[in-house]
Amino acid sequence: MCPVAFGLLQAQPPSNKMICHVLVIETDDGLVLVDTGFGRGDLDDPSRLGGMFTTFVKPALDPAETALAQIQKLGFAAKDVRHIIPTHLDVDHAGGLSDFPDAKVHVYAPELDAARARSTLLEKTRYRVKQWAHGPKWTTYAVQGEPWFGFECVRQLEGLPPDILLVPTIGHTRGHVAVALDDGKGTLVHAGDAYFHRREMDPERPRCPFALHLFQTTMAFDDVARVRNRERLRMVARDESVRIFCAHDPVEGDLYGIAL
Repeated sequence: MCPVAFGLLQAQPPSNKMICHVLVIETDDGLVLVDTGFGRGDLDDPSRLGGMFTTFVKPALDPAETALAQIQKLGFAAKDVRHIIPTHLDVDHAGGLSDFPDAKVHVYAPELDAARARSTLLEKTRYRVKQWAHGPKWTTYAVQGEPWFGFECVRQLEGLPPDILLVPTIGHTRGHVAVALDDGKGTLVHAGDAYFHRREMDPERPRCPFALHLFQTTMAFDDVARVRNRERLRMVARDESVRIFCAHDPVEGDLYGIAL
């Protein structure tokens, strides 16, 4: 994505991209996607994204960058994606759901409720019903199980290994979650839009480019909760066994694999 005033959104060194980071997890029962980025349906019909989004965010909509195209490049097929875990259902995170219609979609219940109700002007903009008009196989969850680093969490996701869990980090949306998993090297955390810039996780001098800070504040359903959960994630990141990355920072995307 190349948003309007892009240079203001990124701190030095400058970058020419803003990504939608999709995490692909290979399990004994097929692939799991954390988020889906944009999908083929968005490329075929950009109106699914909304005119305001396409005008100001300017997504490239390159077929080669879809999650589907990239897993095919790795030798997999759409049917190999058995499960999808959205951090939330914003337009730039849920577009690929329709590329994997047979996958079970695991979602924190407050997020699906918000996406269906679209009760505020902001929620009417951020949730695009066309992206899930195919009728995803939703599986919804409430908080359950032992806490994770002091956070409430959702454990024992249906059909998934026990070392994958949802961590409610509400604020950006009503039902935003981070997704944590044990990858054998420690804990890897896809933080979605709990923060937007890598320097927000700096343990000594956290900071964020002003325009990006303003964007996060404007887009938050509950900015007080967003900031509180971001601060808590920063404390968790002090643990050397934990690696946290967000959805849109291109530098973090390069650190943790293929940026979709």
